[in-house]
Amino acid sequence: MNTRRIVYVCASALALTLFTGAATAANSEQQFGANPNLPEPQRGLLPNMTIPEPAEWGDTKPTVPAGYTITAIATDLKVPRQTLVLPNGDILVAEGKGGSKAPKKRPKDFIAGIIKSRGTTSVKSGDRLTLLRDADGDGSYEQQNVFADNLNAPYGLALIDNNLYVANQDALVRFDYQPGQTEASGEPEVVTPLPAEINHHWTKAMTASADGEHLYVGIGSNSNITERGMEAEVDRAEIWEIDPETGAHRAYATGLRNPTALTIQPGTDQLWAVVNERDELGPNLVPDYLTTVQEGAFYGWPYSYWGQNVDPRVRPKNPEKVKAAIAPDYSLGSHHAPLGVAFSNEQVGGDFANGVFVGEHGSWNRGDPVGYRVVFIPFENDEPAGDPVDFVSGFLTDDGKTRGRPVGVSVTPDGAVIVADDLTNAVWRITRDDATSQPDNAEDGTTGD
Repeated sequence: MNTRRIVYVCASALALTLFTGAATAANSEQQFGANPNLPEPQRGLLPNMTIPEPAEWGDTKPTVPAGYTITAIATDLKVPRQTLVLPNGDILVAEGKGGSKAPKKRPKDFIAGIIKSRGTTSVKSGDRLTLLRDADGDGSYEQQNVFADNLNAPYGLALIDNNLYVANQDALVRFDYQPGQTEASGEPEVVTPLPAEINHHWTKAMTASADGEHLYVGIGSNSNITERGMEAEVDRAEIWEIDPETGAHRAYATGLRNPTALTIQPGTDQLWAVVNERDELGPNLVPDYLTTVQEGAFYGWPYSYWGQNVDPRVRPKNPEKVKAAIAPDYSLGSHHAPLGVAFSNEQVGGDFANGVFVGEHGSWNRGDPVGYRVVFIPFENDEPAGDPVDFVSGFLTDDGKTRGRPVGVSVTPDGAVIVADDLTNAVWRITRDDATSQPDNAEDGTTGD
């Protein structure tokens, strides 16, 4: 064994010991809601890191509440991340993974890369959109074909009139779209480039405003806490408002470390986001969150977290920015890694008709894993009103492995919940057992789902 190999093995062994041992002394309780109890920051040589290794589903499926059924409507995909339900009931799936240009400068970057890789699929990035169709409305999506390929880590999806928008990791692009279309009719047109240097956080979440006048695109930071310098953070950690016709854009809100999914609340037209917060302050800091996105607001990153709690690592300090920071609306708990968000509707039914679903990809930077589920957060008076409730779970096994990792979440008009799973490489569909399907019209591509 050569010297380099010996150093590598020793460093890995030391790192794994620190990862698994350091977390046990911390309080593992997760705080949820508008006023989480934030512990004192914990800092050390290495942050806690552990990730469940993949396991097969076998004869089992994810767990859903009584009165609901879950079915895999697509399998053998190539890293499904986000989905879009089209007006005729077809489902578009964005497949891919990016961020390969992010350099590793610190020993912990290399170690974190090893840990993270254990919980990801070995399937190559699809760099494509796949279309799923249930032509006869029986809940089985028998048609599955590539709608568009040769994309660059597509993630966010939005439809405005006859224009389909795709947020690649480096650009917002547009396809012409006609109802019932199963394949793109041509190459996409670039609407505007998106920040893509380094791409530490590569995902570009997207949604359209209720009136179709604007697109909102989330752009994550290029670091955990500016360790690459502030010059790497220009146009980062913010949500852009984009004119879909011209590509003109402005910063709509800033200080959001990694806004990974965006949606519009029905009835209020309010923009909401889920955000992945910073690491290396302990297993219970800093909470990831669900929040309304206020125009012109600053949410703290990198100078502070959860409002005006100063991050002691940031230099130079900026008291004025800290003073301007506002707290988000709802804590999801630290390191849950929310990557999907969608509002429910009355057709979902039961206790899940009024609220929001959040897909939690799951932690890698805690001793005891959290997340790895889809939760439902009940709403009253258009705002969160209770703790998260498991809606899709069972991804974590009793022996510390994981069968899947939820990402994007969508809800169909007739109440089916659609979940992308980028470890299983599947799309799951959850329906109420007593739900009635709408009549189908396969002739024009419209279905009952």
